[in-house]
Amino acid sequence: MSEISPFKKYVAELIGTMVLVLMGCGSAVIAGRNFGGIGGLAGNGNVGIALAFGLAVLVMVYAIGGISGCHINPAISISMLAAGKLSVKDTVGYVVFQCVGGVIGAGLLYAIASGLPSYSLAVNGLGQNGFGSASPAGYSMVAAFVAEVVLTFIFLMVIFGATSESAPKGFAGIAIGLSLTLIHLVGIPITGTSVNPARSLGPAAFVGGTALNQLWLFIAAPIIGGLIAAAVWKFLK
Repeated sequence: MSEISPFKKYVAELIGTMVLVLMGCGSAVIAGRNFGGIGGLAGNGNVGIALAFGLAVLVMVYAIGGISGCHINPAISISMLAAGKLSVKDTVGYVVFQCVGGVIGAGLLYAIASGLPSYSLAVNGLGQNGFGSASPAGYSMVAAFVAEVVLTFIFLMVIFGATSESAPKGFAGIAIGLSLTLIHLVGIPITGTSVNPARSLGPAAFVGGTALNQLWLFIAAPIIGGLIAAAVWKFLK
């Protein structure tokens, strides 16, 4: 089997991140009760939204994992770089294409949601992350920062463990997807749950305003959490 070219890996990361944002944020916007869902039904609630994000990652692991490793998250790629598992060149390529994929996913969601006359970008948003007045439950900036660092740390520890040589083969996607679901169950009331700069960038690029002004936290905190996880994993191993 021929080696997969770097560009094909980058494109796979773009597609995977697009799917994550479209399906995860789509669950929040179109049918998410706590995010002003516009579906006209009872709504998914936090559990449904958490499952949507977790399932999106799970299925994409099996769809593109064999091509790019299915990072679909800059915090993961940067953490893998710190752990010596990804080159600088590929890290840059992954992060750029992940961010583009996040924006495309949010754009597709916006195009779909806009098909409903009652939808309003200002009111319903695109599942963007936030703190303070933009937090679903009103959590402070400090609480949001700590939560995003810790939740990303947990997520990366699961990824390192599930993909290690000693882990059972073929089950990494299940562990990673379920861990992201668990993280969302806790994180949604705090920030809407990011743990992924590209996931936060996509909606913020369209919503603008507060979402864009607060984006720095959802870039910095997940990256810090990922770097801490890389250091801890190297220590443990």
